[in-house]
Amino acid sequence: MRYRTLAAWCRRRLGGRMRKIPLDAGFSCPNRDGTLSFGGCVFCNQAGSGTGLLHKGFDPRAQWDRLAAKFVNDPDEPHPWAYLQSFSNTHGPVEKLAAVLAQVAALPGVRGLCLGTRPDCLDPEKLDLLTAAPLPVRLELGLQSANDRTLARINRGHDAACFARAVTGAAARGLDVCAHVIAGLPGETLEDFLATMDFLAALPVWGVKFHNLFVARGSLLERSWRAGEYQPMERAAYVAWMARAIPRLRADMVVERINADPAPGELLAPDWASDKSGVIRDIRQALKDLDTWQGRDRDAPDAMPQW
Repeated sequence: MRYRTLAAWCRRRLGGRMRKIPLDAGFSCPNRDGTLSFGGCVFCNQAGSGTGLLHKGFDPRAQWDRLAAKFVNDPDEPHPWAYLQSFSNTHGPVEKLAAVLAQVAALPGVRGLCLGTRPDCLDPEKLDLLTAAPLPVRLELGLQSANDRTLARINRGHDAACFARAVTGAAARGLDVCAHVIAGLPGETLEDFLATMDFLAALPVWGVKFHNLFVARGSLLERSWRAGEYQPMERAAYVAWMARAIPRLRADMVVERINADPAPGELLAPDWASDKSGVIRDIRQALKDLDTWQGRDRDAPDAMPQW
């Protein structure tokens, strides 16, 4: 393998695969509740990458029982980790976060917590609370781009320096951070995307999730796309960008995902975004064709690491 996958990390650190169980704990987002705006980031829709199960009457324990039952206490199955995925799961009072952490820690058979949030929703008090949680916590932190002009263009509501402060504070407390970045954002060039890789590689970032920008039903981007103001990048361009980006990462970083995973029914364009496995194959082949690998342009120029 020419990049360090999550599966490889799990084998070394956990002794087996990780199974992330998505949970909806009822958090909102400062870009949705009026703290910053009501429209959200241009790529996000009202679902906020969540299941919506809380609003269907399932509290976190009921969601866990429904989704994780077959994985808990089964030695042949992966390690089940709770995944607070919907919206920004440190937004709001610290007391709410403390209560949710207590709920998650009490889930039967849970091995750890992946928590998705924004850098501007983390402060020292919340980071201290996460550090003191009675189970391992890994943060999934949205950056999307290190270009402040791009962040303003997509209505992100924070700058790259905010992300750097959050990562530094988390890492100083021993918390792993997985950064989310997007290729194909409006107005971005390949050079902008590669600069984001350099930005991440210079920070104490544990891992990266890559997403190709797609038009989600109900997002602000849908309006631009329907008006002909935004055209999604071609599949070949995304593959080429990824083959240039991965070598810019540090060799010790985990590449947790290399393309987006639209929820059922939300993808409007491009059609190729639905072919997740095919795009993964294309990226791996492109790395092979170029005889390059993660870290080659950074800290492993001479030989491909054995992950």
